[in-house]
Amino acid sequence: MGKIVKVSGPLVVATGMEEANMADVVRVGEQRLIGEILTMTGGSASIQVYEETSGLGPGADVVTTGAPLSVELGPGLIENIYDGIQRPLEVIMKKVKGNNLPRGVEVPALDREKKWDFTAVAKAGDKVVGGDIIGTVQETNSILHKIMIPPKMSGTIESIASGSYTVLDKIGVLVDDKGEKHELTMMQKWPVRVGRPYKHKYPPVIPLQSGQRIVDTFFPVAKGGTAAIPGPFGSGKTVMQHALAKFSDVDVVIYIGCGERGNEMTDVLREFPELIDPRTGETLMKRTVLIANTSDMPVAAREASIYTGITIAEYFRDMGYAVAVIADSTSRWAEALREMSGRLEEMPGEEGYPAYLSSRLAQFYERAGSVSCLGSEEDRRGSLTAVGAVSPPGGDLSEPVSQATMRIVKVFWALDASLAYRRHFPAINWLTSHTLYLDSLRPWYDENLGKDFLINREWAMSTLQEEANLNEIVQLVGKDSLSAKDQITLEIAKMLREDFLQQNSFVDIDCYSEYDRQARMLAMIRRYEDLCRDASAKGGSLNDLFGVPVREKIGRAKSVVAEEYQAAYDIINQEMEEQIAAIAEKGADEA
Repeated sequence: MGKIVKVSGPLVVATGMEEANMADVVRVGEQRLIGEILTMTGGSASIQVYEETSGLGPGADVVTTGAPLSVELGPGLIENIYDGIQRPLEVIMKKVKGNNLPRGVEVPALDREKKWDFTAVAKAGDKVVGGDIIGTVQETNSILHKIMIPPKMSGTIESIASGSYTVLDKIGVLVDDKGEKHELTMMQKWPVRVGRPYKHKYPPVIPLQSGQRIVDTFFPVAKGGTAAIPGPFGSGKTVMQHALAKFSDVDVVIYIGCGERGNEMTDVLREFPELIDPRTGETLMKRTVLIANTSDMPVAAREASIYTGITIAEYFRDMGYAVAVIADSTSRWAEALREMSGRLEEMPGEEGYPAYLSSRLAQFYERAGSVSCLGSEEDRRGSLTAVGAVSPPGGDLSEPVSQATMRIVKVFWALDASLAYRRHFPAINWLTSHTLYLDSLRPWYDENLGKDFLINREWAMSTLQEEANLNEIVQLVGKDSLSAKDQITLEIAKMLREDFLQQNSFVDIDCYSEYDRQARMLAMIRRYEDLCRDASAKGGSLNDLFGVPVREKIGRAKSVVAEEYQAAYDIINQEMEEQIAAIAEKGADEA
């Protein structure tokens, strides 16, 4: 037990802590506020307290728990709403009968009373190693929770039985190689700052399908990959992340509201239970864990929330699931790092951020990946995709958090405020965004969508780039002075922007677009360009070509219902050939 000698906001210094260790969780003062040891100098410990420290003074007791900050992993995670250090907010609200989070409240992360129906898949006499699945629990209709041997344990199962158990009840007994017996339960603990182990990490080769055309076609992220969404205030970072959480083809979503405004987290909490998951027909919450650490909560817990979320994600990845971690936003997490670093009197780096900002960001994103899970099974693969929002002050992407993130992640969806103000959703700027996964994803695209898909993508990207160059000329001399070739380029680029890239998030048909539809729409627009260029060369009028009746149908193609779009697109292509051929013939006759 130690004594406080200094209090500086969330930073507390205590002496007499010789028996404690770095990263130990401690209880501070009479209210037993939760904290974590950051630095040790002899018997003096600097502690970051995850709760409000007002009223705390020198002389108060500090007691170490002897364990690092850890999360409880087991049935009951899905559908839960936690704060940054895995305290269940709904349970606390019922306990204290109020909406405010009181200091020093102690509530277990997993319900100790609820019984789960456990079905054993292992049997007595089986030799098991860390990561082996010994049983299952149907946690929700969407998620089959797989009960695994903790990573560092191995031996022979002496007994195991199906039945109805709480997370702490004994479900079996394991005898290790030394002959010692260990009781098995459905719950395990894991320190949040240590990545969970795996057998092997593979290069990601399957795209994460988000239903957003600019993401899936232009700047795809792979399952097990990393992506960042930087953008100024009001450009749609949170809306974009909500769309990813709703529509991505992953099994489990971990949404971390890190330093978010309270009203935005409220929108998530209200919206997710009402949304129907297109994969299962259930509500989206049936495969979601929410971590709500709003901007008015203590800043120290904001720093821990990122690690809490990704550790829970690794746990589901180890079951063989595809998991997405949505972190909103890493900039506010970095601000928490900066505040704690300043109170520790560390040497500041650029713009006051600590010198270790880049390495901390890398530690977070490097925990993503497509892996072969621990255990005796050969083919259990899991993936963890990390997507972080970045909120640079004033939209300045040259600031340290944006730059450090850009060096680490492989996909960069740069949001543009001017696009957002023009109601262009998603407001991702196609000229400043990039992806480094195209080469590794190429075999998947070629096999599932044909070789033309990526060829059409390259054509679309070059058309939009050419439009940006032509716009500078148009501002000087006007559009009518351009050649017919350049005018067609501008018209096709406009179609790509408005008919393909822009989506309506309020319309069910258009807020999610499957890959086959995207490929057909892009091919249709390219075919329109080819026909227009041929007709123009034969003397066809540009006004007639741009005003052709089928042009409006191409613009409305994204609104065709899912069951009918293939037939509808075939009809549009046929009409396009006939109508433009007629214009070309008319131009040839007049010539």
